[in-house]
Amino acid sequence: MTGGAGTTGDPPPPGDHPFLLAIKPLVDAMGGDLVTPGRASGDDVVLSWEGRDVVAVRLPHLSDSLDHILAELERRHGMPLPELDRKTKQSVVRVLEQRGAFSVRHGVETVATALGVSRFTVYNYLNRENAAKAPSPTRAPTDKSADPEPKPEQG
Repeated sequence: MTGGAGTTGDPPPPGDHPFLLAIKPLVDAMGGDLVTPGRASGDDVVLSWEGRDVVAVRLPHLSDSLDHILAELERRHGMPLPELDRKTKQSVVRVLEQRGAFSVRHGVETVATALGVSRFTVYNYLNRENAAKAPSPTRAPTDKSADPEPKPEQG
């Protein structure tokens, strides 16, 4: 960036700036970093407040995001993920699926290692969850008298 607010050398906004206080929990949850606008690189997102570039958000790589999500889930459950019971591990897999963890290359392997289970187990959890979500197929009537077919005339 050149000229005006947000150029290299601008002092960072104070840590208690209302905008920073508002976005910090979101950036932390994503596993991103806050940097000064002057240090922003090509993929960083520069955010403005009242017409002035205030901060840039450096987004994590997808693989780093998965590690960050796993660490957050471990903190949330208060114990290492491999020590969780089966039902809780299934709910962790459900959360990870909702957050796109399995669209990342080697996502299943990474999650399986973090949970202390096999890839097969993770796939079973996913299949069980997806089967529960799928609508049940409608059954065809079994009573032939309920839907009689016209009979060809004899004679």
